[in-house]
Amino acid sequence: MRMEISEQRVSDYERVVSARDEVCGYRGIIAVHSTALGPAVGGTRLWPYASEAEALEDVLRLARGMTYKNALAGLPFGGGKSIIIGDGRTLARAAIFRAHGRFVETFGGRYITAEDVGTSTADMDYVRQETSHVAGLADRSGDPSPATARGVFRAVQASAKYRWDTDSLAGRTVALQGCGHVGFHLARELHRAGARLVVADIDAERAARTAAECAAAVVAPAEIYGVPADIFAPCGLGGVINDETLAQLKVEIIAGAANNQLLAARHGDELAARGILYAPDYVANAGGMINGCIELIGWTRAAAAAKIDAIYDTLLTVFRLAAEAGVPTYQAADRLAESRFRN
Repeated sequence: MRMEISEQRVSDYERVVSARDEVCGYRGIIAVHSTALGPAVGGTRLWPYASEAEALEDVLRLARGMTYKNALAGLPFGGGKSIIIGDGRTLARAAIFRAHGRFVETFGGRYITAEDVGTSTADMDYVRQETSHVAGLADRSGDPSPATARGVFRAVQASAKYRWDTDSLAGRTVALQGCGHVGFHLARELHRAGARLVVADIDAERAARTAAECAAAVVAPAEIYGVPADIFAPCGLGGVINDETLAQLKVEIIAGAANNQLLAARHGDELAARGILYAPDYVANAGGMINGCIELIGWTRAAAAAKIDAIYDTLLTVFRLAAEAGVPTYQAADRLAESRFRN
């Protein structure tokens, strides 16, 4: 099979490369933002993007986020990401993910992939047939979703501690958007902690499953932003904090698993102006990446679990730095991360 590869220059990124394999219908993009701290690591997202321009914008934001996530988590990795353009319900997964593996292999180890939205450990097994630069495998560190959810839960607790001087979530109402792999596990953690849940998902079956297991109320996807709650936990796709949704929010804290929750930096400024405490997403959702260190650098499961729980302390540090500097929390997190990978 012949793969067509084209590279483009993007300011502040080390490499951005697109690839096509017309035989199997593969279309993908890999973006490496930084390898200053080590090989770029970031998952593969499969999504039916409307255009390649939309896909490029997403992969660039995600790759940059991985650099900041790994730096703040204290991991010896840089940031990268890959996307596959397509409908996961109809494409031939074996052929597509083997093509993706060949594409990853062209980076010679400067980029290591894993699963992400729309992909699974089974897909990564196909990738592994073509490259060794893949993590999150079922027979190694496994599905990162529970680890990501655990880290977000600790971020919710830290946010509660900072805002209310207690990290108990008993009796608190959480509006949770997205009941996929991570959102479902987070809902279970919150339910066990005594929180009341209101959930929404574009997939009605996933919302119903979460509601049944976690005694949650279900609202339509468009209604979740206006739910009166203590905490909003976005666990779907990015850009959900924007001009339209900001006007609807009735919460004191935003802490969730979604990447790139702020559509633009000014929306983080607006949250701060409104007195809503925002847990920067790449701090909160680092648990899955930390879990991957079990296979990437040989950590024990106990060591990874302890590092995930330490997201609580990292986030409290970010909140304190933001208060001391008089800046929004996303700016404090960015400054702390940049001090680690730009020195």
